[in-house]
Amino acid sequence: MQYEKTVLDSGLRVISSTLPNTNSVSMAIFLVAGSRYEVKEINGISHFIEHMLFKGTRKRPTSKEISEAVEGIGGLLNAETGKEVTVYWAKVPRKYLNIAADVLTDALLHSLLDPVEIEKERKVIIEELNMLTDVPQDWVHVLFDETLWGDQPLGRDIAGTRDSVSQVNRDQMLDYMVKRYVPSSAVLAVAGPLSHGEVLQMIEPMLADWRPAPEPPEVATYPPAEQVRVRLQQRKTEQAHLCVGFPGLSYVHPDRYALDLLNVVLGEGMSSRLFLEIREKRGLAYDVHSYINHYRDAGAAVVYAGVDPKQIDRTIEAALAELEKVKDGVPEQELTKAKEFWKGRLLLRLEDTRAVASWLGGQELLLGRIYTLDEVVKIIDSITDIDIKRVAKDVFAKGRVNLAVVGPFAKEERFLKLVKV
Repeated sequence: MQYEKTVLDSGLRVISSTLPNTNSVSMAIFLVAGSRYEVKEINGISHFIEHMLFKGTRKRPTSKEISEAVEGIGGLLNAETGKEVTVYWAKVPRKYLNIAADVLTDALLHSLLDPVEIEKERKVIIEELNMLTDVPQDWVHVLFDETLWGDQPLGRDIAGTRDSVSQVNRDQMLDYMVKRYVPSSAVLAVAGPLSHGEVLQMIEPMLADWRPAPEPPEVATYPPAEQVRVRLQQRKTEQAHLCVGFPGLSYVHPDRYALDLLNVVLGEGMSSRLFLEIREKRGLAYDVHSYINHYRDAGAAVVYAGVDPKQIDRTIEAALAELEKVKDGVPEQELTKAKEFWKGRLLLRLEDTRAVASWLGGQELLLGRIYTLDEVVKIIDSITDIDIKRVAKDVFAKGRVNLAVVGPFAKEERFLKLVKV
């Protein structure tokens, strides 16, 4: 994957990849903003602001005008807030990129943050929170983060709480944007059938008002305590939902790729160990999988399953047994299969212009450099069974297990006995 990079006078990094055989072009603006940079009282403000930037600007005073500007040309416009990154993006036919770029930059720099719209959107976000809490297979992941990280930003929901969202005001939003929405800690990425020069010629006038500002401060994460923890939310559900996991690795840790490959072995796809053992062999769950979260200075490795409440003990025991088995290593054939699975999925994903823009912008923002696909493939191929054993033993240490459960159970103690084995 070829790309070019230019740093504007404001400090904004502009990165583009020319993809001549595509009909679409994608643009994404990445910002160092997210829930880990929020104090408890304004938890959810990053997500709230993300909503508000599409609610009206000087040029397009209503959300209808903003959405119609992109949807009227067959394009897609959206945004996402994470724990460490907020991204605004658009994907449109090539000939309409200037419209998409104008909409994105206008929203970024000239949003009205109308007080009336803030109050309307506050109600919308509270309904979004209600929806999340009503869906136990989603809520259990929030509960797991609370269990693992405790009362610090990584342990809080990205969208905030009803109380925090109810209290956030316009002045706090403006103050947060002054500190976090700065060009020196942002990346604009474009992928599609156009040159880097064309991108610069188009984008520089649109962002002329984005003035240099000090980079926002980092926020340290306190490591989780080295102890077993269980959190139960009692609900009368037909199915129990669980997340069992461990503190993981940051995205700059030298073993992060080995942990990612281990995750493929364990819980990605229908030929993964957890799927074969828990679903195919034992028939305990319809949905069982594992996932990895990497952050700047922390991480998590997690197994999720939704099961009959009567089978939850067997499921937890089976999941922990699979995590224990990989400490003995992975046979060469299975490791090779996992590598090919991972590399193949990367290749398929990067056929999309939005995925390429995300690949470029995300790495530049978080790592300060961009690994090419060839470099990542080389890293994947270099991972050995020795690496897998070492990482499995380091991460899946028995005294570090965390368990979150949503289901019809009365006491946490029964689960403590299971995970303290």
